[in-house]
Amino acid sequence: MDSYNDYTAIFLLLSPLFFYIVAVSFRLLDNSALLFLQKEILVDSSNVSLRAIKEQIISSADFKFKKQLKRALLFRKLHRVFIILMLSSLPITITTYFLLF
Repeated sequence: MDSYNDYTAIFLLLSPLFFYIVAVSFRLLDNSALLFLQKEILVDSSNVSLRAIKEQIISSADFKFKKQLKRALLFRKLHRVFIILMLSSLPITITTYFLLF
């Protein structure tokens, strides 16, 4: 049973880090600002709002541009999901760590 606790502790200590690395990867894959600049649409920052992306998806006539924006929107949502998973796993990890040791 002691090895089970060791493996559980390792898993719980590394799970927030894993979720964070995956979230950062999805954020790096989100290239919505580059897509806007390639279409000569000026943006204020590299963090384009979700509203602006959705407006361009609705108003754009270019199918390829819409597809790229939808993919960027998917990456943005996956980034948010993994950040939420990371934040929700932190209290569980800390609590379990102090209870096991």
